[in-house]
Amino acid sequence: MASRPRNRYLAPMSEALLPIAPPRQRKPDWIRVKAPTSLGFSETKKLMRRLNLATVCEEAACPNIGECWTKKHATVMILGDTCTRACAFCNVKTGMPRAVDPLEPEHVAVAAAELGLTHIVVTSVDRDDLPDGGASQFVKVIQALRRNTPSTTIEILTPDFRNKSQAAVEAIVEAGPDVYNHNLETVPRLYPTIRPGARYYASLRLLESVKRHDPKTFTKSGVMVGLGEERLEVHQVMDDMRSADIDFLTMGQYLQPTPRHAKVQEFVTPQAFSAYAAIARAKGFLLVAATPLTRSSYHAGDDFAKMKAAREAKLAVAR
Repeated sequence: MASRPRNRYLAPMSEALLPIAPPRQRKPDWIRVKAPTSLGFSETKKLMRRLNLATVCEEAACPNIGECWTKKHATVMILGDTCTRACAFCNVKTGMPRAVDPLEPEHVAVAAAELGLTHIVVTSVDRDDLPDGGASQFVKVIQALRRNTPSTTIEILTPDFRNKSQAAVEAIVEAGPDVYNHNLETVPRLYPTIRPGARYYASLRLLESVKRHDPKTFTKSGVMVGLGEERLEVHQVMDDMRSADIDFLTMGQYLQPTPRHAKVQEFVTPQAFSAYAAIARAKGFLLVAATPLTRSSYHAGDDFAKMKAAREAKLAVAR
């Protein structure tokens, strides 16, 4: 099968809006990872192809794919592999998506069973072309997982469902995911160039509405650093997240997937990540994951267990 074109965030006018940066920087040692070669990696890839499932691990060129797939941990990307938006940081291809696959929910459940997953992360492309933005497919996936692998905990990472009915988000929450994740990605100032199809405060309101609809659902959000944000801007994003009662913050280094995407403005040091993590914990997050290689679904199962334990400890103190 011929390969399809990648992200086309290439229009001269749009590219002119991207931050000006020096020539592409060499990655520091702390951001380098080994190429995947294990048997577990190959088996995971074969399973995803057999079930006709896309993964964000592949489509977004995640640096942790070797480690995660070796352990047979894959983040399934539903609603196809083509996004209706063209964010300047994202390697997922853009264009007109194909029709929604009605077999996809059952295939996700089969993958979870065959991989032996105790915790699964399900994300999707943006589907602005669908009346509900694809929310009903998330509901069907959650239901299929509950039927087929009832002991598997479920974490979803959704789009913002911008310009869709609030009922879309409420339907997903009512389906009962254990964790609802939606990433803010960057600071508000950079949205016009980095995440032009989204709105910062709309994303915050989405996460706040999840908590309002079901306070027991864990909420999670992530940001990238190295895009030209200022330290105090990151602190403000943390405050905004806590105002929306978000439980879990993830923070990782932005990596430029191709020369035609937004450039890396800075490689943030591990020491700076540790400082961000300390500040975030002081602001009251139940859990914080902040390292150069942190991604939304990296070590998600282990982190879910830690988050549950942190909530139980917090409730015990309050009694």
